Amino acid sequence: MSATKPLPNYGGQAVIEGVLMRGTRTYSIAVRAPDGTILIESQDLGSIHRVRWLRVPFLRGLFVLWESLVIGVRALTFSANAQAEDESERLEGTALTLTLVGSIAIALFGFLLLPAGVAAFLQRALDTTDLATNLMEGVIRLGLLIGYVWSIGRVSDIDRVYGYHGAEHMTIHAFEAGASLTPESIRAFPREHPRCGTAFLLTVVLLSILLFSLIGPLSFWVRLASRIAFTPVLASMAYEYIRFTARFADRGWAKLLMWPNLALQRLTTRTPSREMIEVAVASFEAMRRREAEGSP
Repeated sequence: MSATKPLPNYGGQAVIEGVLMRGTRTYSIAVRAPDGTILIESQDLGSIHRVRWLRVPFLRGLFVLWESLVIGVRALTFSANAQAEDESERLEGTALTLTLVGSIAIALFGFLLLPAGVAAFLQRALDTTDLATNLMEGVIRLGLLIGYVWSIGRVSDIDRVYGYHGAEHMTIHAFEAGASLTPESIRAFPREHPRCGTAFLLTVVLLSILLFSLIGPLSFWVRLASRIAFTPVLASMAYEYIRFTARFADRGWAKLLMWPNLALQRLTTRTPSREMIEVAVASFEAMRRREAEGSP
């Protein structure tokens, strides 16, 4: 008897009033427009998935994450423009570029450089050891991450995005369990998923504590530069860690390792409404149809 073929590792993300679902070769975005209709856009993934050397462990994570960033920006732009009442409100051109550059700059400063700078200041003020300083930096970075996802979740628009985030996870859970993709069936599944992007962010923070603690004393400016330089390394490590633990998600030791990531998702997901689940299912089914059309 032949072995059961493993299920594809589908993923996605929540966007403004919608959900992106990513397959093995394609992705689809479904958005609820102001008039109540569901708008869908489907595209093929890039060619990097057909290049063998780009699938090498640790190297593959960088390309997958870069592609995810590009697709995520496209999805957010599509969803934002779907809510625009007229052309003047559409996000494109210079406005889009400035928004992206500003967001990346704020993320780099807030989550990489600020904790390193504050920890370096505390080291001089308190005369702490390098190990204690690196631990303080990690705690500050972790606190900023948790505080950020909690605080923005209190904004009504982001609270709705968190609802779509929950719908995305629950829909993928239902598919992986072989359940029917109806709102009634999907509601029975958890909002947390081990391959979530929130899990990636938390894993990066925790791994940064370990990695930076192994680095010897550094001057202030070298310390800041090292945080940016080691970001690709941390991203690759986090990608492989999440991929590995998700593969053994039914094992007790893996559940223990995944617990912090799943716990954080309680902050970044909400119980979705029926309408949100319908959008998630529309995105998932559109992605599956395009995948089937491209099958040999």
